[in-house]
Amino acid sequence: MTDQLNLKKILNSFKDITIGVVGDLMLDDYIIGSVERISPEAPVPVVTVKEERFSLGGAANVVNNLNTLGAKTVCFGVIGKDGNGDRLISAFKEKNIDPSAIIRTDLIPTIVKKRVLAGNQQLLRIDWEDASPLSPELEDELITEFKKNIDRLDAVILSDYDKGILTPKVAKEIVKLCKEKNIIVNVDPKPKNALNYMGASSMTPNKKEAMECMGIKTADFEELGKELKEKLQLNNLLLTRSEEGMSLFIDRVINIPTFAQEVYDVTGAGDTVISVFTLATAAGVTLHEAAKIANTAAGVVVGKVGTSTATKEEILEFYEKIYDKWGA
Repeated sequence: MTDQLNLKKILNSFKDITIGVVGDLMLDDYIIGSVERISPEAPVPVVTVKEERFSLGGAANVVNNLNTLGAKTVCFGVIGKDGNGDRLISAFKEKNIDPSAIIRTDLIPTIVKKRVLAGNQQLLRIDWEDASPLSPELEDELITEFKKNIDRLDAVILSDYDKGILTPKVAKEIVKLCKEKNIIVNVDPKPKNALNYMGASSMTPNKKEAMECMGIKTADFEELGKELKEKLQLNNLLLTRSEEGMSLFIDRVINIPTFAQEVYDVTGAGDTVISVFTLATAAGVTLHEAAKIANTAAGVVVGKVGTSTATKEEILEFYEKIYDKWGA
């Protein structure tokens, strides 16, 4: 069991780790205000805007999580040659994240999800996207960029939001390349694409996603996790179960409880889980300990509004609060 001193050493070691992130890069825009009346024009609330802001979303939020924890990142994806793409690249540069492996094209727009919030409640979401699969030419360009950088990587995260970047060809080729190089490759999957990731190191689905991967509507979670791990030939599986915590499937099942905390927004919590779990395993800690640290980080971000990240200091503080409740 990790004490505070060892946890601090683990978190500090993240600065020496380089993670490749491949997936659907997005921007999350937020219009935040208050509602005091209904519009006379239609039966809809009128939002008085107090603030507008944006954050990195989708696979870009995974990169942001890793960057916040001090890790080096190499980001692989495809975005538009448009103003929103410029915003995303500028945000990366402001955070000292290298965007050089990102491909830009006129063929698709940069994905933007605009959310209207009032009183911590989401009233509306507007999406700008084209989720068509990449063209064969862009697939080849993305794979070539990955091959050019693979020897720099300690681990890889495939962040699949089903927006067309992780096509079967791209996903299977990256898993194959990572296995050949003995590089950890962890996946946050969309269920319809699960078979594309056969042979990956790990997956981090929630229970609903895991059932969709297996094509069933109800299941005992332990049998579900075991069957999914076997079906996809994974080294391990980290199944998230909302208020029931997480379950790690290795040669046995390890259940990790969640801890009571006010939940404001679960947006991006899955990105935090796979980011921290991958970083911790790349740092050499046990899978059990990596899952506990990831669980702690997820507990931090759900207490924030909007797409968020957890800092090393927040993880240390929250871990200390719940430390005595964990077994070995």
